[in-house]
Amino acid sequence: MQYKRILLKLSGEALMGERQYGIDPKRLAEYAEEIKEVVDTGVEVAIVIGGGNIFRGLAGQSNGMDRVQGDHMGMLATIINGLALQAALEDKGLETRLQSAIKINEVAEPFIRRRAMRHLEKGRVVIFGGGTGNPYFTTDSAAVLRAIEVEADVILKGTRVDGIYTSDPEKDKTATKFDKISFTDVLNKGLKVMDTTAFTLSQENELPIVVFDMNKKGNLLKIVSGENIGTVVNL
Repeated sequence: MQYKRILLKLSGEALMGERQYGIDPKRLAEYAEEIKEVVDTGVEVAIVIGGGNIFRGLAGQSNGMDRVQGDHMGMLATIINGLALQAALEDKGLETRLQSAIKINEVAEPFIRRRAMRHLEKGRVVIFGGGTGNPYFTTDSAAVLRAIEVEADVILKGTRVDGIYTSDPEKDKTATKFDKISFTDVLNKGLKVMDTTAFTLSQENELPIVVFDMNKKGNLLKIVSGENIGTVVNL
């Protein structure tokens, strides 16, 4: 395998499947199967999942809600998604742990770095919920932060697009895909990969990012096997 330990970043919207909101059990089961295939190879898997399918702090703010209050609601949404993913993974026979950046002890362990790393070493899938535990930070930032903390080899950002393009391929049919691109070129070209805080943190810590289509069956396993899938962002 190309990587020993990965951090998989999933958006909350990815869990909606064909729905307009909430969680699609079919999509959840598909993701669980993809993750199981990777775990079965011996790769250690940590996951950060967003909450946009349930609530977004920025959306609340645009409707007059206090931003901090809205972000806290978004953090709770990531816990709900984490619980759903945990159940789907355990249904496939995997051992899991859900760790939260905010205290919610009846539902999830608190995030403790050493404990998280020990779980990973034992082959358990660790899901990090609650974002960073702070408002004004996205789950992209949480993904990069946790990846650095648990010493992951790479961040795999699962999206509905098969990589990074010169422009939005869903709107511009002439957009061309990058197989590899540097952090500097992403910034210079103004390409959307992650929010600036998360992206800069990844660059400063020399943590590569692979953007790929999570909805295409087998892609996750192909990436950890070393196949050229998606777009690699590196130094």
